[in-house]
Amino acid sequence: MDIFLVRHCQAHGQETDAPLTETGREQAYHLAEFLQKKEIGLIISSPFLRARQSVQPLAEQLGLSVAVDERLGERILCAENHPDWRDMLEKTFDDLDLCYPGGESSREAMHRAHSVIQEVIASSSANTVLATHGNLLSLLLKHYDDSMGFAQWQGLTNPDVYLLSVDGKRTKLQRIWMG
Repeated sequence: MDIFLVRHCQAHGQETDAPLTETGREQAYHLAEFLQKKEIGLIISSPFLRARQSVQPLAEQLGLSVAVDERLGERILCAENHPDWRDMLEKTFDDLDLCYPGGESSREAMHRAHSVIQEVIASSSANTVLATHGNLLSLLLKHYDDSMGFAQWQGLTNPDVYLLSVDGKRTKLQRIWMG
């Protein structure tokens, strides 16, 4: 089984209802073209508009609906906006249990996202697309490859696609497309 982990296309901001930019909409069509022949049987997205819009062209091409799963929503670093949020984020890659007021630790977010993958593996043999966000994706990648960290998060593109191949209990992770 193959699970395609997708970071959303370029968007107008970080709000939950931030739509894709014109460039982001073009990226979504290119993403659909890239994934179209991958025998996708299931598409699951973050509830955030930019993630759903990123996989909607693929769903339309394949005649599938996009299932929404709250667990794929972006990780909340803290309740308030901070000008030094990047420094704060970097610390959470070094200390997975660090949790800022009103936020979620890296470990909590990682387990939340990984629970979606566990359910997909347990309940489906279909190749699956999971559409999510940069921070959550980087933590999910870290679950499978501990060398993933802040620098790799910085290197993510919009969109970005990683392939998680699952064969029994063995998994293989590789980056297969960059926006």
